[in-house]
Amino acid sequence: MLVVNEITCGLSHPSAAFAPKKQSDVGHRNWIRPRSGALVTSPAVLYALLYAIIRRVLRLNGISSDIEAEVLVLRHELAVLRRQIKRPKLRRRDKLFLSAMSRMLPRERWAAFIVTPATLVRWHRELVRRKWTYKHRPSRGRPPIDSETRALIVRMARENPRWGCVRIKGELQGLGIIVSTTTIRTILRRAGLGPAPRRDGPTWHQFLSAQAKGIVACDFFCVETVFLKTLYVLVFMDIQTRRILGVGVSANPDGTWVTQQARNLVTDVEGNTEIRRMRFLLRDRDAKYCGSFDAVLAAEGIEVVLTSYRTPQANGHAERLIGGLRREVLDHLLILGRRHLLDVLREYAAHHNSHRPHRGLGLRRPHDVGRPIPGPGPARPEETQPHEILGGLIHEYHARAA
Repeated sequence: MLVVNEITCGLSHPSAAFAPKKQSDVGHRNWIRPRSGALVTSPAVLYALLYAIIRRVLRLNGISSDIEAEVLVLRHELAVLRRQIKRPKLRRRDKLFLSAMSRMLPRERWAAFIVTPATLVRWHRELVRRKWTYKHRPSRGRPPIDSETRALIVRMARENPRWGCVRIKGELQGLGIIVSTTTIRTILRRAGLGPAPRRDGPTWHQFLSAQAKGIVACDFFCVETVFLKTLYVLVFMDIQTRRILGVGVSANPDGTWVTQQARNLVTDVEGNTEIRRMRFLLRDRDAKYCGSFDAVLAAEGIEVVLTSYRTPQANGHAERLIGGLRREVLDHLLILGRRHLLDVLREYAAHHNSHRPHRGLGLRRPHDVGRPIPGPGPARPEETQPHEILGGLIHEYHARAA
């Protein structure tokens, strides 16, 4: 114990600095003296003395290397962390590592672990139990149906409302996919599809697409030449395939010329599949269509269907073709005469039928409707070669030949 002198104690006492002074004390140094037997101890001095004792004890224990000192520091820091965390959250790999290390350290050293020895022993017993009880057992029962096959079964059922489970099974068997009838029925029930006779009928898109087979639409439109002469164009288009079947240009579309266009349409019956299965011709009530025009078509078994008065939307497919022809070609060219316009339309018709993709056909070309596309694999961008149509007004892109 250290005894502090009276002068130091008087200065360190908190009441000494703020004690009121009397008038008689002015000019005189009067100190407040504590009792002579009092001993005042400073905490800082005690900690300094304890620090010196701990250093001497550690040196007497023989800590000579830095590694041993570092281990002692880490152990002390671990003890501090244990006081802050009540129950640590360990992952599976942490448990495996601690269980393996417990077999390398003697039991008297297990105090270094953050868990109790009983916990380490329990973890080890669980590892041993898993070692002797885990076995790879093959899955029993039928193999599961992959998602692609399920999607194909549902697609077949939706696209063919009259097909039953047996019919779908036969179609899949033809593709090399073996699925039982019970599995197909289960997949359809989970998809919300009932038995075949009571399923929903075709959608409006399917119904109209089926009705479009065998229907040809025709319409007139006019083009102004560079010399302000009006030329009339008659165009025929198959609604199902969107193919342009014929184009005629005349400055005076009288009855004789219109009738000749009908003859030109039905002449190539053997070489044109669309004309061979043609059943209806859809047109408006323009006066340019004479009776002989309808007679030529009726002789081939083609029925003429008239639209209502002043309803161009009733012949929307032909109107859409004419609009696209104007936007893509005619609005960007100066037509010199009838022969020039006919050459332009024929070149565009060849491009339209063989290369141009259409939204109504699922971005397929009219020439590819109803037939498989045997084209090669996808071409690289550097292997494509452009082909100019109408002097570079339209470009076609083809894969470069090897």
